[in-house]
Amino acid sequence: MSYALITANRNYSSWSLRPWVLMKVLGIPFTDRMEPFAAAENYAAFREFSPTGQVPVLIDGDRTAWDSLGITLYLADRHPGVWPQEEAARAWAQCAVAEMHSGFAALRNDCPMNVGVRVEPHLPSPALNRNIARLAELWGEGLSRFGGPFLAGDAFTAVDAFYAPVVFRVRTYGLDVGPVAMAWVDHMLALPALQEWESAALAETWREESHEAEVGAAGRIVEDHRAATLSMPHFPSR
Repeated sequence: MSYALITANRNYSSWSLRPWVLMKVLGIPFTDRMEPFAAAENYAAFREFSPTGQVPVLIDGDRTAWDSLGITLYLADRHPGVWPQEEAARAWAQCAVAEMHSGFAALRNDCPMNVGVRVEPHLPSPALNRNIARLAELWGEGLSRFGGPFLAGDAFTAVDAFYAPVVFRVRTYGLDVGPVAMAWVDHMLALPALQEWESAALAETWREESHEAEVGAAGRIVEDHRAATLSMPHFPSR
């Protein structure tokens, strides 16, 4: 078995984080290959390895699994622990993953992922407030029903991986998800795998203009913990 997981910038790429942290925590070995967001539009370059022109992508020999959910389902067929063992927890986790994969549009648009900064956000829209309330409700339900400290019980599973990017968003924008949900956020931030991802994000010295513009439009940056920018990135054309 020789997986290669292709992801993008640690600071920006929320979709990349999902399978990366899942495989790290579950101890599924893989070659870690990063293809940075070198421009506002990366479709043509990413099409060389991804059928959708997006990341993440999992390469398994002559097979390609794409999309964070597609990769998760592929891994679940081959490795234990991706989903909870207990049937009720597994059913809940799968629904929660599907909800994250298809929903929370306001959260994605109004609070773009940027691991290294802290933002004083603009007044939230009603849609964003509904998304935040739903996060608090959903996380609280999982923690209450299955006993924690993870969302579907005592073990990290795919549902924690899918909400891992939201952990960074909660911290970046100071989102109020309530004390119960915040306890899970703090528990996740203490995971060695998430700390490894964060350290790599903070060490990145390049910035991609469109992603920087998105976070600037979301509010006022009040802290920036990232390494100093050496230059805007230049990557050779493929």
